[in-house]
Amino acid sequence: MTPIFDTHAHYDDEAFDEDRRQLLSELPSRNIAGVVDIGASLESCGKARALAEAYDYIYCAIGIHPSETGDLKESDLDWLREQCRYEKCVAVGEIGLDYHWEEPDPAVQREWFVRQMNLARELGLPVVIHSRDAARDTVDLMTAQRAGEIGGVVHCFSYTRETARIFLDMGFYIGIGGVLTFKNARKLKEAAEYIPLDRIVLETDCPYLSPEPNRGSRNSSLNLPYVVAALAQIKGITEEEVRAAAWENAHRLYRLP
Repeated sequence: MTPIFDTHAHYDDEAFDEDRRQLLSELPSRNIAGVVDIGASLESCGKARALAEAYDYIYCAIGIHPSETGDLKESDLDWLREQCRYEKCVAVGEIGLDYHWEEPDPAVQREWFVRQMNLARELGLPVVIHSRDAARDTVDLMTAQRAGEIGGVVHCFSYTRETARIFLDMGFYIGIGGVLTFKNARKLKEAAEYIPLDRIVLETDCPYLSPEPNRGSRNSSLNLPYVVAALAQIKGITEEEVRAAAWENAHRLYRLP
């Protein structure tokens, strides 16, 4: 059986403080053979790198989540650049726009989204895109910055099938996780049916967004088989076909051998 690659996790989160080592030691024996721990703040980027240094099968992405951009300084960009040069850093992320909350100011979010896309271009790394309630501005900025030349993934995809087509036309992968199993996720199910299998990657966004039947509890990579099963049903294919495609896609996305 093909192993699973969790392309977006936050094992640096305090939700794992009590049992992180035990859980991470267990994953390979449970057929989770790859994880990318994603930075979201300056502090979490440092923790994500430390996890990549400690575990063979863990990689990291270095970047600042839009909700954390309010206090960034010029010197922070230099620090991010240095961290991104670490050999197991596979992407710049997660970066993007989040208009769900009023802060930080959207103009600040847009500035740092562009600057981090440019950093990815400079370093030859893909980007991990976070976009919430900001589809139009996300598409406009990615188009203006020729993000298709950079490449990457739109993580935790939550928009329509039509928006998915725009990202796919840019050459981006689409990250799908536990929300696919929710009964009220009609829009995502329609998008997942439409998105070609060779452009889908599996993710948890753990500790968030546990799939059914564990919705509401702490998420981990051990829940990804539920997402595999849901995707197989939607696509009308076997779970092994989903696993095999997602495994290859994750390696192509992050440019791993």
